[in-house]
Amino acid sequence: MRQLLLVRPEPGLSASTERARQAGLDVIACPLFRIEPLEWELPNPNDYDGLLLTSANAVRYGGPKLGGLKILPVHAVGAATADAARAAGMTVETVGERDLADLLAKLPKETRLLHLAGDDHRETETGHRVDRRIVYRSAAIERPGLPPIDGLVVAVHSPRAGAQLAELAEQRSRTAIAAISVAAADATGLGWERVEVAERPNDSSLLALAASLCHTSPPK
Repeated sequence: MRQLLLVRPEPGLSASTERARQAGLDVIACPLFRIEPLEWELPNPNDYDGLLLTSANAVRYGGPKLGGLKILPVHAVGAATADAARAAGMTVETVGERDLADLLAKLPKETRLLHLAGDDHRETETGHRVDRRIVYRSAAIERPGLPPIDGLVVAVHSPRAGAQLAELAEQRSRTAIAAISVAAADATGLGWERVEVAERPNDSSLLALAASLCHTSPPK
């Protein structure tokens, strides 16, 4: 069985590592980024109809100002984000199981949304009224200590991680990529043994794909 390399930042890295090991996978953990909180301005919550959350990191790193937004119903992308919001005392009204476009399709266009995001968020044109505050950033680790990846399976949780992996990786013709989204897959570039995309853009689906790839053999 092939080893699985996880490159996402903490605290998600530990959660994914534990989940993968419980599934019987041999895991190497090597984060390429660290999450850091940023200063941000708290707007008037009465100017909005809801709080848009696309990552649990917005809740983890949003800081005490989040308390001023608890009156707003939360519209979250993914179960993990929704769970983090509930744990922080927020009321989750809508959960999008696939991506941001899937979530916003469930909401009226006139809904006024405050989006708490990271600095690597992706712009999505949907016609909705979205105001954004950047509350955290993903800072690249200068020397992440990436191990030799020949023959491994690498799980890529974001386009930014895919791009960073592409910069660091040299030999890649015997390395398989499991990507959380098409955008993450595209960011890894060319020359890999194979690049496959998870059925759904969440950690469970990504690790299921990675597990299937770990049970294949690299080319000789």
